[in-house]
Amino acid sequence: MGVNRALTYALLGAITLLPWNATAVNRYSFSNLMPKPTFKGAANLASNLVESLLVKSLMEITQGKNQQALNTIDQLLLTTPNFKLANLVRGDLLMAQGQHLEAFGSANGNPTEAVKDLQAEARARIERYLSKQDLDKLPNLLLSPNELQSHVIVVDTDKSRLYLYKNIGGTLSYVADYYITVGKNGTDKQAQGDKRTPLGVYFAGQKLTQPLADIYGDAAYPLNYPNEWDAAHNRSGSGIWLHGTPSNTYSRPPRASDGCVVLANQDLRALAPILQTGKTPVIIASNLKWLDADNNTSAEKQALQTAMADWLSDWKSQDTAKYLSHYSRDFSSGGINYQQWSDHKYLVQASKPKVSISLSDLSMFAYPDTDKKLVVVDFVQNFTSPALSNKMQKRQYWIQENNTWKIIYEGAG
Repeated sequence: MGVNRALTYALLGAITLLPWNATAVNRYSFSNLMPKPTFKGAANLASNLVESLLVKSLMEITQGKNQQALNTIDQLLLTTPNFKLANLVRGDLLMAQGQHLEAFGSANGNPTEAVKDLQAEARARIERYLSKQDLDKLPNLLLSPNELQSHVIVVDTDKSRLYLYKNIGGTLSYVADYYITVGKNGTDKQAQGDKRTPLGVYFAGQKLTQPLADIYGDAAYPLNYPNEWDAAHNRSGSGIWLHGTPSNTYSRPPRASDGCVVLANQDLRALAPILQTGKTPVIIASNLKWLDADNNTSAEKQALQTAMADWLSDWKSQDTAKYLSHYSRDFSSGGINYQQWSDHKYLVQASKPKVSISLSDLSMFAYPDTDKKLVVVDFVQNFTSPALSNKMQKRQYWIQENNTWKIIYEGAG
């Protein structure tokens, strides 16, 4: 086990199982191993400071430096007085002046559910802070935004983290990351009221303008759940938002929402200029993997682009059989199955009308599905024929079947 991982486990054990002055972690020199701030840009400075001070205080506690830890936590609470986890730590430190504490957040070693929630938050924050994650790596997903999508958001539900990337000429660059809360019952939403957060590719709409209850914090941005893939799998429910925290709460436990993705209000404000466009992709994933420096998704992207080019060429040629060969037998669109789609296309293309078709503003995002290779493709379609001329936003879902890309859904974007 590496020193960094050993430190993580030792500290996590110290805050959840062992006394505050746990000797198990005192043998490490935290001052030398404390990671330097890794956040790029001003957007994440406030979150970086909050998390840095929290972890610093916990480390000081494990070293038996309780007065220093109290000073650190007091400094933190000057900026975020409604940070419940920090207040819990401060309460423990004050109690420690008069008695020996058996465990984090509980004088008798029997924590309440509320304290267990705060322990879970502490674990999530410490794991992120001690991970020394290489922020130049990207999630192991095909992420190819178009020019109009200035940023991409990726949510790692397992780690309670939201990552923000900037689109620079088609290349994604890390900007910031934030602690987040997801559904009380975890992820993989299936039904109305199951209190789970959906996994998939979504797009954040513009900020809701109607008055909201205090529980939603400073703002709320709706996600397009259920999307087309959700609908095809009979997933129900609605009202999945990115939103803030109540006015008396800095942050909520890792699993505490009814299915929404929740950020601290200050973090949501940092994202506001990006989210207000109403076009920001939000990929919500679990068990997220990261690309190695010598690995990328360019081959997968090229293969899909080639498949799309062949599909478009066969459509232009009005070769119906070749055109339909690009569609999965499981294809559906607005209640139309593959056979109905096939019958319709043979009828429309029987006279082989001359058509002009072009695509623009193309984006591709891999769908975080555990057993399928699935990519959501969006583009603007310009279509002209003797009978019709239109321009529309289109969305397709391409799935890999026997190592060949096929269209399994097509409709308006």
